[in-house]
Amino acid sequence: MWFGHSEAIWREYPELVAGVIEASGINGAPSVERPVAELATIAETRLASGPESELPEIKAWRRVFRRMGLEPTQYRCAAEALLRRYRKEGSLPRLHPLVDLCNAASLAYAIPVAVFDVPKVSGFLEVRHAAGTESYLAFSGELETPPEGEVIFADSAGRAHARRWTNRQSAYSAVRAETARVLIVAEGVHETASADVRRLIETLAAEIERIWSISPRGGGVVASSPHFELQTP
Repeated sequence: MWFGHSEAIWREYPELVAGVIEASGINGAPSVERPVAELATIAETRLASGPESELPEIKAWRRVFRRMGLEPTQYRCAAEALLRRYRKEGSLPRLHPLVDLCNAASLAYAIPVAVFDVPKVSGFLEVRHAAGTESYLAFSGELETPPEGEVIFADSAGRAHARRWTNRQSAYSAVRAETARVLIVAEGVHETASADVRRLIETLAAEIERIWSISPRGGGVVASSPHFELQTP
């Protein structure tokens, strides 16, 4: 199994920087309150200087969404949606310790972070343009078919595990109480994304190792080495 981006994505978005973590041994028992609070404080400091839409990381994703033909105030990248909700409500709902940790990291770095339940993914997970035949399971329970050309996370079975690139993940591979093996993906398109995505991945990997007492594998994905190979369980 591997994760990567298609040649067309790298060609169209050469500014893309991606970081990946693979971890086994995850469960829903640990408390993540301390790291979540620390990361939220970083986000609060950044938001104190202006709205999330003015952060360079978010402005860069808005430019990408426009290039994809999407109105960025209608379809927001996941990081912007989280920051917007946090600014308005002062907190985020608690879902699962790992998801809460990743959401907090996304807040602090203003970078979209996706978490997938690996056994729910068939064969591989590739960010590519949709063929128009893939199926996507929304959290409402509805099955959707992303239109041809939309950027999705797709597997070998023709499932779309995320729509509009960093906009919306699928319920099919969402982390649940029984989830044990995960793939975490962070993607940036701003000027300092190379350093920022690396720091985000290092921060998450260190916290995962400390909290769950496991050894996650982390790495980067670039155009010259576009696949991150997952270990066989």
